[in-house]
Amino acid sequence: MISVNDFKTGLTVEVEGNIWRVMDFQHVKPGKGAAFVRSKLKNLRNGAIQEKTFRAGEKVGRAQIDNMKMQYLYADGDSYVFMDNNTYEQIEIPADQLEHELKFLKENMPVSIMMYGSETLGVELPKTVELEVTETEPGIKGDTASGASKSATLETGITLQVPLFVNQGDILVVNTDEGSYVSRA
Repeated sequence: MISVNDFKTGLTVEVEGNIWRVMDFQHVKPGKGAAFVRSKLKNLRNGAIQEKTFRAGEKVGRAQIDNMKMQYLYADGDSYVFMDNNTYEQIEIPADQLEHELKFLKENMPVSIMMYGSETLGVELPKTVELEVTETEPGIKGDTASGASKSATLETGITLQVPLFVNQGDILVVNTDEGSYVSRA
């Protein structure tokens, strides 16, 4: 058990039978009444974000999440197959658990799988990935005064805004949290 006074961003806790990650928290001490902790929690089973308020000093269960280093192998119908590089054990994760991550997954990509006991909670991608531009309009020199962008489709199917100098066939570094262009590789 852990006190809500000890909340930290990224901590995983068990509340009401679900596994939550603390996204944000704030200790509030009103002039009148007891202190409390206002928190923003993300449900690791379904991705829902919820605001919860706890009384100061309230105890919640701590959830032990294991991160296993694995490699994405291939898609098999509506599930995706990952392999542990040490034991060569393979696990399948259904597509509905990977909605956001599918935009960035490439075959043979190393990822981290979040496990709670024997339950698979999801996939943690690297902060940035390198993806090839499969389709974009050519940029025309002298087309802008400053900071213009155009849309580009990458090899995984995601479309994002890129600077005009990016051409088809270029390899781009993409931020996986925001789905945004970082630089050329």
